[in-house]
Amino acid sequence: MEFPLSPPYKARQRHALAGVTTLMLALAAQNAQAQADQQSPPPPLASTTMDQADEIAFSADLLEYDENSDIVTATGNVIAVREGNRLRADKVVWNRTTGRVDASGNVSTTDVEGNVAYGDTLEVTDTLKDGIAENLLLVMTQGGRLVARRGELRDGVYYLDQAAYSPCSVEGAKGCSKEPSWQLKAVKVRYDPKRKRVYYKTASLELFGIPLGVWPGFSHPAGNAGGSGFLLPDFRINGLNGFELAQPYYIKLASNRDMTLTPHLFSNQAPMLEGNYRAWIGRGSYNMLGYITNSVQSDGVAGAQPSDRQFRGYIEASGSYRFNPEWRLYGSVRRASDRTFLRRYSINGDDRLRTTLKAERIDANSYFSLTGWAVQTMRLGDNQRQMPIALPVMDMRWRLPAPVLGGRVQLQANSLAISRSSGQDTQRAFASAQWKWRGLTGMGQELALTAYARGDAYHSSNTALNPIAAYAGKGGWQARGIAALSADARWPFVGDFLGGRQRIVPRVQLVAAPHLANIALPNEDARSVDLEDSNLFALNRFPGYDRFEDSSRLTLGIEYGLTLRDFTLESVIGQSFRLTRRPTLLPDGTGLTDRESDFVGRTTVRFRDFLALTHRFRLDKDNLAIRRNEVDATIGSRRTYAVISYLRLDRNITRQLEDLADNEEMRIGARVAIARYWSVFGSTVIDLTGRNEVPGVLADGFEPVHHRLGIDYRDDCLNISFIWRRSYQASGDARTNNNFQLRLAFRNLGI
Repeated sequence: MEFPLSPPYKARQRHALAGVTTLMLALAAQNAQAQADQQSPPPPLASTTMDQADEIAFSADLLEYDENSDIVTATGNVIAVREGNRLRADKVVWNRTTGRVDASGNVSTTDVEGNVAYGDTLEVTDTLKDGIAENLLLVMTQGGRLVARRGELRDGVYYLDQAAYSPCSVEGAKGCSKEPSWQLKAVKVRYDPKRKRVYYKTASLELFGIPLGVWPGFSHPAGNAGGSGFLLPDFRINGLNGFELAQPYYIKLASNRDMTLTPHLFSNQAPMLEGNYRAWIGRGSYNMLGYITNSVQSDGVAGAQPSDRQFRGYIEASGSYRFNPEWRLYGSVRRASDRTFLRRYSINGDDRLRTTLKAERIDANSYFSLTGWAVQTMRLGDNQRQMPIALPVMDMRWRLPAPVLGGRVQLQANSLAISRSSGQDTQRAFASAQWKWRGLTGMGQELALTAYARGDAYHSSNTALNPIAAYAGKGGWQARGIAALSADARWPFVGDFLGGRQRIVPRVQLVAAPHLANIALPNEDARSVDLEDSNLFALNRFPGYDRFEDSSRLTLGIEYGLTLRDFTLESVIGQSFRLTRRPTLLPDGTGLTDRESDFVGRTTVRFRDFLALTHRFRLDKDNLAIRRNEVDATIGSRRTYAVISYLRLDRNITRQLEDLADNEEMRIGARVAIARYWSVFGSTVIDLTGRNEVPGVLADGFEPVHHRLGIDYRDDCLNISFIWRRSYQASGDARTNNNFQLRLAFRNLGI
């Protein structure tokens, strides 16, 4: 049984739409009246008591009336309108006695909802609301097309026989006709424009002309309106869980609220239920996602036994609410029942989960935030009782509206309280003031002056429970005063070069700061420090507040830029020199330990939209050995491209903390278009760290982390992808395994 989406319907659609734009109803009516004046005038089309809205308004090239049979015949670009329903045809015959209207030749009708129907012939009542058409094409307002051998419009609802539905294009790249990528065929179809839903009886789904299944009854929302019902299933094969079938069911609770329930059925595990609830509440929105199952859990220390079966799950919720243009409340919750659940069911691979609640106020000259957060570790070797809980974290900033001595002044107050179940507790508060001035000299130099002052108060307890003594500080109350001055000068030289613009900018910075009591204070937020191009000229090169670089120093650098028609090059390199001989606060391996720092820089190259490359580096000051080598590159077009990332940290230190560990890693991702709609894609992450870089590491320098490979089909109405993933990271019962997934997405099928 074939119901093709015939190309001639499309031709009729183009003709009809062109006629609407070229025909003015008033002129057509005027022409029709002139033709009618040469014949016997017909009686009024409606009684004098009938409202004008109930009359049929005709426009045509020729209008004839047969007084004996009471038949009106309109020919040539006929348009008939009544109560918002519109009929177009080459010829229309209206029998006023029976109320029957017959249309032929390029027939199209438009209902009050905007749906347009095309047919070979059309028989309608004089209300233009009900009718019967042969070889019908219905172009729906919400998107998509319905074709049928026969169609009937009755009380605003379309009833179709031997019909097919598809939103796909039926015209190829060269204008030739083609079969739709997918279509739904049925013996009978009912389309209700008011409910915006299509109902099928004995329906079958065809993908590239191949039937995939038959359903006795089926319905879906028209277009992207959405409505309650089953969504497309998701299929996976996993080395741990076996075959997986996930069948989502979507529930539209209201225009601003919905829910999706997804049972996951496994061949090797107990079922799992997934739920997702979303809501929009005017000035805010929130989303809740959760998983729950009853399965065996193992932490990898001891083998799991059948008695280990327990309820396991994960919840992720987030939301925000804006009270007014300045105030906003934001929150998120992420909690898992155990440390292997997320990896076991391929939900995500995060090492830590953070729960946050934050109130925030922002205006033109001030900022305020009050935050609390807690961390749950997913690492098997971590002690959860050592994980921090921060409550409260308060930050306030004010920028004085009027300049002071020509510069801008910003004030800040900040407090932090961190507690642990079995670990060090820390409380911190500080107040600071910063003055900044920027100006230009007569010769074009850019000058910047900064003055910074801050007072800190700390209290810490249980310092002996800190596993890293360098971060513990002294117990009890501690205080610290910070003062720093900096002068920064840039001298841009700009000129023409190679048909483009060249820019050379020497830069020098001088920072003066006294010796500070850093070691006596705990370090919670300034641990991961490294010299790089982004902080070369920073006033404080530590990332947080607990440590402040107290050395007076001179920093020199040079920036270079070249802009051509299709090519840009930007580069910066610099080095820092400490002006004092006292021991540095910065640990070994950061590039800042000696009086002379390592060389750091960055180079960025862009060629049209084909190439984007960024290279960051740090060179040892003594022998120019590469201590940091980082490359990020994107090569190719939008359809065929490769993304390459490489990082190597060689700090040349024997005592390595977690925050200062050596590392070497490669990430590669690519997509290659093999046809108009087809492409293959893949990605890999490889750990290249070996025992030569990090003593005690057992890796041989080439350890895959995970691979992904897939093939993808994507056109205007269909997306199919088949993906293979392999994870090499074992974590308890989340062992190394392969994962195969088939995904289908159909446009305009309520998805």
